[in-house]
Amino acid sequence: MSAELTFVAPRRAKPSRHLADLTMAERRTAVAELGEKPFRADQLSRHYFERLTTDPEHMTDLPATSRDQLVTQLMPSLLTPVREITCDDGATRKTLWRLFDGALVESVLMRYPERVTMCVSSQAGCGMNCPFCATGQAGLTRNMSTAEIVEQVVAGARALARDEVPGGPGRVSNIVFMGMGEPLANYKAVIGAVRRIVDPAPAGLGISARGVTVSTVGLVPAMEKLSNEGLPVTLAVSLHAPDDELRDTLVPVNTRWKVGEVLDAAWGYVAKTGRRVSIEYALIKDINDQEWRADLLGRLLKGKLVHVNLIPLNPTPGSKWTASRPEDERAFVRRLESHGVAVTVRDTRGREIDGACGQLAAATPEPATGGA
Repeated sequence: MSAELTFVAPRRAKPSRHLADLTMAERRTAVAELGEKPFRADQLSRHYFERLTTDPEHMTDLPATSRDQLVTQLMPSLLTPVREITCDDGATRKTLWRLFDGALVESVLMRYPERVTMCVSSQAGCGMNCPFCATGQAGLTRNMSTAEIVEQVVAGARALARDEVPGGPGRVSNIVFMGMGEPLANYKAVIGAVRRIVDPAPAGLGISARGVTVSTVGLVPAMEKLSNEGLPVTLAVSLHAPDDELRDTLVPVNTRWKVGEVLDAAWGYVAKTGRRVSIEYALIKDINDQEWRADLLGRLLKGKLVHVNLIPLNPTPGSKWTASRPEDERAFVRRLESHGVAVTVRDTRGREIDGACGQLAAATPEPATGGA
């Protein structure tokens, strides 16, 4: 169990280079170094990002003699599925992936009538040590590469395109960096992944930046850096308490950057991007769900371009904390609304498969006991 904040990931062997790690110019250079014409990088990229294939047999526009080498060198296998669990009649799918070095991460695909959201991991484990979060209690194993992050989205896109998710063939429309890890603690790889996600084909997946949400517990310098990237993604701040005394306990990074500093960085992001900030707040019974705290939060957020996402706490095994009472949740909402603050209570999609917010733990699966 992690006992302290970990900002710098342990040094580990790196996964093989993948074209999703590279910009378009870097891909052309990499292809040329393999003795091929640079335009082959565009063709390879179309296969990966548009046709969603890494099978050389499908790449009939590439010379037969070159396909295997190009795929081997620039499309190595990065994620191996270990287990998949579904709920909501198959509309929610959690996948446990094994990375090349044995590290385990999870992603969740959630299909709604009007959109498909992929919740992706950016680190194996997490170093932020929030006591109510299963991932945070596991500690940090390592940062993920840009391509390992992107591959989670591509895997979801493949499942939808192949009609493996109930509802007919579809496309991923929204990405939330709310899986395992603190995205802004793996800044370079996450920004690379966001660019691959939003860049139009063949450079990337061509998903609207407005459909991408990057969350943080409040790493202020990285928040300020993000505001200058020119990426109009939604910034989500996991606040969970409006007062420093409680937040120091619930979100230990608050001992480094206080509530006021975190919110100032959020308002700086709004000023630079014009994008509304999302405040994530897990409601925990008798801990942070008092009406006076709702009033304090309302006063801090009043008049700002902001939206509050209240999350009924998803219990994790052995935790002493649980979700707020329904009447306390309703009172909290009313107090925020009295300050003119937009607020919604998040759908706890995936709770029964431990796929909801704060539940991703990438546990090694139990041995099969019979059945399919």
